[in-house]
Amino acid sequence: MSISLQTTVGDLASAIPHAARVFETHRIDYCCGGRRTLEAACQKVGADVSAVVAALEEPARDPSGDDTDWRVAPLSALVRHIVNVHHTYMWQELPRVEALMTKVARVHGPAHPELQELLPIVLGLVEELNGHLMKEERVLFPYITALDGGTVLTSPFGTVQNPIRMMNVEHEDAGGALESIRRLTSNHTPPEDACGSYRALFAALAAMELDLHQHIHLESNVLFPRAIDLEAARTPSNAES
Repeated sequence: MSISLQTTVGDLASAIPHAARVFETHRIDYCCGGRRTLEAACQKVGADVSAVVAALEEPARDPSGDDTDWRVAPLSALVRHIVNVHHTYMWQELPRVEALMTKVARVHGPAHPELQELLPIVLGLVEELNGHLMKEERVLFPYITALDGGTVLTSPFGTVQNPIRMMNVEHEDAGGALESIRRLTSNHTPPEDACGSYRALFAALAAMELDLHQHIHLESNVLFPRAIDLEAARTPSNAES
């Protein structure tokens, strides 16, 4: 695709297979901040826009081998992908992160007081994500899947825009928590005296941030807008409540 400085980073991340890695390298927010133009996103973090454009224009290299264009794939397939890849990862990692954070703060908190500030942020994020994933899997995703299959449903929440609005607010909250975690951990860099659990915690937090960026991007910038459009097409009289 033609790369314009006025194209949003969310659209670029959807259209260019390796764009997410480029944005991660330059610390550009393409998930919660996906509606910013490339120019504005680069300015926000002080990134060299010409270097970012050059990296985006390089030939795609996707080591995962997944070249699915989620902008046009069936919504039910995208839902399955999000659940099987990102939700499954989170369900496995959240209890581990919670246990590591609690242990490291207890053992190393006296020598590293920043851990006492980090502890409620990480535990709060874990709690919020547990509820967030459950609401998506039990309420929102089944509705989107049925809608994609052609079923006209009477939803308990009115238009799909209502739960999506809530999910996006929670995405913003998660993004804020990730920024605080990065600040308090010096970009996930453990101190020299860190033990194995301390290092494992910081590595897990870094991996969780990367997965959440990709996860939130697919929902906020691809799944949710497409679900809103599909519902409007299927039920043109459906007004936002």
